Amino acid sequence: MRVLFAAPDASWPVWAPALTRLAPEMELLRADQAGADPASIDAIIYAPGGPISDLSPFVNARLVQSLWAGVERIVTNPTLTQPLARMVDPGLARGMAEYCTGWTLRAHLGMDAYQQDGVWRHDLTPPLADGRQVTILGMGELGRSVAAMLGGIGFRVAGFSASGRAVEGVEVTIDLGRALSRAEILINLLPDTPQTQGLLDADRLALLPQGAWLINPGRGTVLDDGALLTALDKGRPAHAVLDVFRTEPLPPDHPFWSHPRVTVTPHIAAETRPETAAPVAVENLRRAMARRPVLHLVDRQKGY
Repeated sequence: MRVLFAAPDASWPVWAPALTRLAPEMELLRADQAGADPASIDAIIYAPGGPISDLSPFVNARLVQSLWAGVERIVTNPTLTQPLARMVDPGLARGMAEYCTGWTLRAHLGMDAYQQDGVWRHDLTPPLADGRQVTILGMGELGRSVAAMLGGIGFRVAGFSASGRAVEGVEVTIDLGRALSRAEILINLLPDTPQTQGLLDADRLALLPQGAWLINPGRGTVLDDGALLTALDKGRPAHAVLDVFRTEPLPPDHPFWSHPRVTVTPHIAAETRPETAAPVAVENLRRAMARRPVLHLVDRQKGY
């Protein structure tokens, strides 16, 4: 099979060996190698920022396999007529779960309260994990992985999902207001869709309990930045850990950097790792070539 690698040049030396090692039958081509005969391409491996934006010449491609879990930067491309699959990488899910668990424990244990200033704050003992409510917005692959890790520690985990699909060990609701009002620690893992953009606005942030923490490693577009800054000053939330933003890198003069109740991390919550993601991509390519059902196919109407 002839597969076009339509991803940034810097990704080639990392991904090409991992993919070709698992699929020796694959001829993996860079954009400059496939340009002469795009009709000969059987499938496309895609990541934003690569050299290909017009997918219309690839009339015989049976699949566009994204290397990213989020597909908002390709799903609206009008030249995309091929089936599109998002990346569901077990390594990425594990990384996201570890990130969310680490920051949840920081919030739960009140680690920031123990300043090294000579004051003996013996009255700040936190409850045990089963006395703390954690709410996850978005119960897809990442949300379920985070819920499983937090539940394993003992946290009471609730989830918001538009579909309301049941998740073992998690109280799932389709009522966003109810989900927010109970969230002592709120983790956003919703995708970027027209329905979720600006979802956490002033009115919804005001539903959070006083002193709640917000952890957002999902999508920056879900948050209303101005509303969040105002809400932080009112203590709802009391602190925000932000890993994703509307503009990345986050501009140096953005008020998030200097706000005392904001922690900025530079989009490092979860990375797609070739050693765990390449087998997923290869399995899907083989399925597409054999005309078998593709895994993690994107619903164009939903946007994910």
